[in-house]
Amino acid sequence: MSKTAAVVLAFLGLTLLATVSQAQILPRGNLYLGASYADAQDITTRYPFKGWEGSAEDLPFVRYPKLGFVLDGSGYYRKGITEYNLFFGPRLSTTYGKWRPFVHAMAGVHRMPVNDVYRNPLAYDFGGGVDYKLFFKNFSWRLQGDYVRCHLLSAEQNDFRASTGIVWRF
Repeated sequence: MSKTAAVVLAFLGLTLLATVSQAQILPRGNLYLGASYADAQDITTRYPFKGWEGSAEDLPFVRYPKLGFVLDGSGYYRKGITEYNLFFGPRLSTTYGKWRPFVHAMAGVHRMPVNDVYRNPLAYDFGGGVDYKLFFKNFSWRLQGDYVRCHLLSAEQNDFRASTGIVWRF
């Protein structure tokens, strides 16, 4: 085999291996799962709820590394009432040592039964929180607070919710 052929084969081999190894890299982002407490209020009544909240965030922008998009889901329960939320929207975050504060504004669907009929009105979620990096590799602890607003039939519903849980960064 000539030197030229060996160089060409080595170059092609390295190029192909670099392309394959680059495809293995996960996009930057995080997954969150935690316990949550919500205080819902319509015109006349306050409803305390306990439940869960989970989210997946992707940080796809090289040009804007502090901007990501988040898909957030939650479920809240109390005797006789179940409430589910699914939101999507942008999140801004930055890092200060072990702390990572963030804010987000999302829109989505709020699902709650009214007289045994499920309604799915449009809802808005505004909130933020902070992640604290733990000593485990790629894990953080999150504290988060949100304000959720929706119009259910002719009434407005305002929810305040707080959650805490574990975040896995990749």
